[in-house]
Amino acid sequence: MKLAVAQNMAADKGYDLVMISPNAEPPVCRIMDYGKYRFERIKKEKEARKNQQIVKVKEIQLSCTIDTHDFDTRVNHAHKFLADGNKVKVIVKFKGREMSHLENGREVLTKFQEACADAGTADKKPILEGRFMTLFLSPLKN
Repeated sequence: MKLAVAQNMAADKGYDLVMISPNAEPPVCRIMDYGKYRFERIKKEKEARKNQQIVKVKEIQLSCTIDTHDFDTRVNHAHKFLADGNKVKVIVKFKGREMSHLENGREVLTKFQEACADAGTADKKPILEGRFMTLFLSPLKN
């Protein structure tokens, strides 16, 4: 259909001529009320945003020489965070000569991962980034 004919048809009906897919050959157009179309599209986007679940990342810091009571306290915090549906980022800080004993930090992280196994799972293996070794825990699906 010619462009002028389509524009006249849309004007006669009191609607707009809207180009749906301009890259098609020939371009596809539609006669519609553009204001109503925009309103409905915005309404759908708001609804999708409202139903979206926001996941926060909570951070827990440990050291290589952490004591058992402190360790248990941090595990309890991680259980609370995972129960709320948040991800947990566990960080082991290495100070001074502790960098030469990375296996101690890896042991602490694996022990932490095993302690939190009933509430969450590890996304990947512990990663060393500078003076920090990190581990991400995700909550279990219900």
